[in-house]
Amino acid sequence: MDTLVIHTDGASRGNPGDAGIGIVVYNEDKTKIIKELYEYIGKTTNNVAEYTALLKGLKAVEALKPKAIKIFLDSELIVKQINGEYKVRNEGLRPIYEDVKKLLRKFNYTIEHIPREQNKKADELANKGIDEKNKHSVK
Repeated sequence: MDTLVIHTDGASRGNPGDAGIGIVVYNEDKTKIIKELYEYIGKTTNNVAEYTALLKGLKAVEALKPKAIKIFLDSELIVKQINGEYKVRNEGLRPIYEDVKKLLRKFNYTIEHIPREQNKKADELANKGIDEKNKHSVK
């Protein structure tokens, strides 16, 4: 598999509150959805949900062994922390940040912040995870 495109999103109703994650994996030109995942992850903060979505998205594509991945999410904080522009000051985020960084070492990757409007599918899935309070993988 060449390049995969991953969109992830985390949602929390309340901060902290009921939280869900949404992940969409596309082929390189985004003409085909390879995998979708949504999951209820319990009560947590929005930032933990965002990081959890990213971590689970990376785990979802690991077995596919892509040559490269392009990651898109609407959390500017997470993108800037992963890219080293911001320090991780919240000690509650540090363990999951470390897990993400460790997993990213296995990939040739780029990660970009995008506006929420360009991340609608992942956002819908994250909210579906909260609504259904379940784990679902589609495709």
